[in-house]
Amino acid sequence: MRPAEMIDVELTVADSQQSPTLAEVSRAVVSVAASLVTNVQRAVVGPTKVPTARDNAYFAMLADRARNQARDDLTREVAALLAATPTRTRKLARTR
Repeated sequence: MRPAEMIDVELTVADSQQSPTLAEVSRAVVSVAASLVTNVQRAVVGPTKVPTARDNAYFAMLADRARNQARDDLTREVAALLAATPTRTRKLARTR
């Protein structure tokens, strides 16, 4: 390198004496808890029966279909009730 192309760079090193913040501690606790739950689940139901993301998506799709079906059934029932109920007209009293 020629001296004209040299660049001075100053690096700062983070202080390793800082105590962890509340967010860092809570992330660590959640991570350990999630790992523990996963390991316990695998031990209880077996590693082949642990639900995967695909299983979760499938069950969510089934729940959506059931919810939509229930809503459609209720809509049809309300429409049938409204169609079966005769409309009443009210006679208004004449005023002078």
